[in-house]
Amino acid sequence: MLQYTSAESAIKLIQSNERVFIHGGAATPRLFVEALTNRHSELRNVEIVHIHTEGEATYAKPEYKDSFFVNSFFIGGNLRSYVDSVNVQYVPVFLSEIPALFRKGVMPLDTALIQVSMPDQHGFCSLGPSVDIAKAATDVAKKIIALVNPNMPRSHGDGQIHVSHFSAVTYCEEPIYELLQSDASEIELAIGKNIAGIIENGATLQMGIGGIPNAVLKCLGNHKDLGIHTEMFSDGILPLVEKGIINGRMKKRHPGKIVSAFAMGTRKLYDFINDNPMVAMLDVAYVNDTAVIRKNDKMTAINSAVEIDLSGQVCSDSIGSRIISGVGGQMDFIRGASLSKGGKPIIAIASATAKGVSKIVPILKPGAGVVTTRAHVHFVVTEFGVADLYGKNIAQRAKSLISIAHPDHREELERNAHEFYG
Repeated sequence: MLQYTSAESAIKLIQSNERVFIHGGAATPRLFVEALTNRHSELRNVEIVHIHTEGEATYAKPEYKDSFFVNSFFIGGNLRSYVDSVNVQYVPVFLSEIPALFRKGVMPLDTALIQVSMPDQHGFCSLGPSVDIAKAATDVAKKIIALVNPNMPRSHGDGQIHVSHFSAVTYCEEPIYELLQSDASEIELAIGKNIAGIIENGATLQMGIGGIPNAVLKCLGNHKDLGIHTEMFSDGILPLVEKGIINGRMKKRHPGKIVSAFAMGTRKLYDFINDNPMVAMLDVAYVNDTAVIRKNDKMTAINSAVEIDLSGQVCSDSIGSRIISGVGGQMDFIRGASLSKGGKPIIAIASATAKGVSKIVPILKPGAGVVTTRAHVHFVVTEFGVADLYGKNIAQRAKSLISIAHPDHREELERNAHEFYG
């Protein structure tokens, strides 16, 4: 029988000068985040590490700078107004390599704050929809403080952890975070159709969460025998699973399985994951390993960008020098897909912002981060078509990219291309 304690009592195990991991995504233990922040007057120099979390990141507020310092591997919406301040910094790193930071002792962990499912009859809980880097964190942390929640789905895969590893346990029944789907815009649907047109039957897909991935999935109703090997997924795959279009039959690695590291969506998605042997939630060091990704034929990786220059350099984590997200797994999958037999690495981007500013640019903004290099880029897709840059020289790339830019900007881009590339 587990001995439960309050969140306030559990969090008292954390001491000043510790490095604390916080479980991310839908599994964010918000009760612990609140309790930790409430201890700000008692704590000093506590370093907090995580990927994207949900809910308010109260510990990142400037008034708590003496108590908490945030080293985040991904800047979500709850950190964007704080990033690069005195106590919030971004760590550029491939998602696949974050577990190694913990396991190799580059960033040893004192405490891991996690949210898990109820224990089964053998005493094992599940990390649920967020195994990602949490698996490595719980492997190495000196203390594990667990929030046990019956609303957390029990996922198959790497996310099993026995209650004997917990230093303190708190029980709660609050709903876990849900990400509601919005209707795809006309531009997103046009991009989705263009991408669907180059996806082959039997392909294995990687795609993220958001308007363009959902639009792509909506356009795959006539495809056959698709598979999923992705760092994350959401509700968009469910209709295709129900129709048998996504079945994983042609996958060489984990045939018949949906392989992922984390998922965010509605309660329907979490119920789909719960105790479903079709879904394998695995350590992101494995899921995003290029050597694993390439094993599936026709691996098709679909990733977004902030802007792309005429030579093919892709900025995905910043607007100029202002960090807005992270490196994530884009390069892991772009490279893995390019090495796959029949694979297709795809960068999907609207041709312009909502304000009409071109996202295909002569040169990236000063300070912009190149997440995917021009040597790695193959396909770029906008609502105006598909540009295949593989094997093209710089001048040819510029011409291809201009052909899928917004018509309002093509003339200016042509002048820029002539000036820069002849």
